[in-house]
Amino acid sequence: MNILVVDDESHIRKGIERTIRKHYPEHGVWLAENPEQALETLKDAAIDLVLTDVLMPGMTGLELMKISRTRHAHVKWVVISAYSEFEYAKEAVRLGARDYLLKPIGKDTLIGMIGSLGEEIAQDNERTKEAFLLKRNLRFLREAVFARWAAGLDLGGTDLAAFTGRHPYFHLIMVRMESDSDLKLEHFIVENVLSELIENEGHGFVASFDAKSLLGLMTPRGEDGPGKLVEQLRSHLKRYLKIPFQILHSERLTDFAEVPAIVQHMRKSSASQVYEFYAGGGEKAIEVALQYISAHYAEELTLEKAASVVYLNPVYFSQLFKQKTGVGFKDYLTQQRLDRAMELLRDSELKVGDISERVGYPDVRHFSQIFRKKTGFTPSEYRQSVGGKEAGES
Repeated sequence: MNILVVDDESHIRKGIERTIRKHYPEHGVWLAENPEQALETLKDAAIDLVLTDVLMPGMTGLELMKISRTRHAHVKWVVISAYSEFEYAKEAVRLGARDYLLKPIGKDTLIGMIGSLGEEIAQDNERTKEAFLLKRNLRFLREAVFARWAAGLDLGGTDLAAFTGRHPYFHLIMVRMESDSDLKLEHFIVENVLSELIENEGHGFVASFDAKSLLGLMTPRGEDGPGKLVEQLRSHLKRYLKIPFQILHSERLTDFAEVPAIVQHMRKSSASQVYEFYAGGGEKAIEVALQYISAHYAEELTLEKAASVVYLNPVYFSQLFKQKTGVGFKDYLTQQRLDRAMELLRDSELKVGDISERVGYPDVRHFSQIFRKKTGFTPSEYRQSVGGKEAGES
């Protein structure tokens, strides 16, 4: 049996590991200090049992269960909670957890629980291993064929009817992510969340489309469209993903021959759609960017430079900046520079050329043109109109 222990407290993780290895040396033990590491382990290792803390920074143990249970239905869960968190433990049992352990964890309780679940898991594995492997391989084949078809590639004579028979009508749901980093974990999160939502609303499946995209197919139970699912998906992804994402969906479809063209249209549409970000993340990124602009407006400052400071793709940063501030990056930077220039024109005796350089315009003519376009005055006229201190033009 393979056991995964998830807890942000090192002494609890290692204490559980020592106890299991001492009394059950035949079992494999993996450790994760947060749910994100746990998801990576679940993706890469054949875990049978997860012991997870309830309250951890970021994602909770209950959220980890919700994300993972569709793709890892065979995994058994045990939650770890303090007495004051007992309500969470009861909710975990409602979600399907087999047991809960109260802190501080008694060794005898842990040993007994591992022994009991170990026998149960061994019996389950004996009965279901072959069926599980067959079902998983069929799922991988179905998703690979569908992704290839959706991309407009040749299927080499494969009959799509075997995969489409249960879907006389359907909707497509695409999730696109934006990041320069490896997105394996994010793919795993989106796949699990979207798969569970599809199962809740009807039936279908999710396929990995490319390095930054996943494509879901859903046939709802009734006549409703995917609106409810999309809103739930957006809410979950804003919480769980730490990168920008988009959700696109099709109207009701009845002909699988349309899928490649619809997918191509969705990909083109994404170029003009604003990316979303996890809850609070977008505000924080723009807050940091505004502070950076305030400190560095006098330098050669580009949108690409500002985006790199907050580790965002420039295209997404530009969209997010306008969404959060109401103006584009260039207009905001220009206004910051002109506000400072007007302040210096009013309150200092600096020459216009010196002020121009101090606010980020090495070329005084260019500065004067921009100043006049925005204010209706040349810098010197503005200084005279507000009674600023006299100084030379250059």
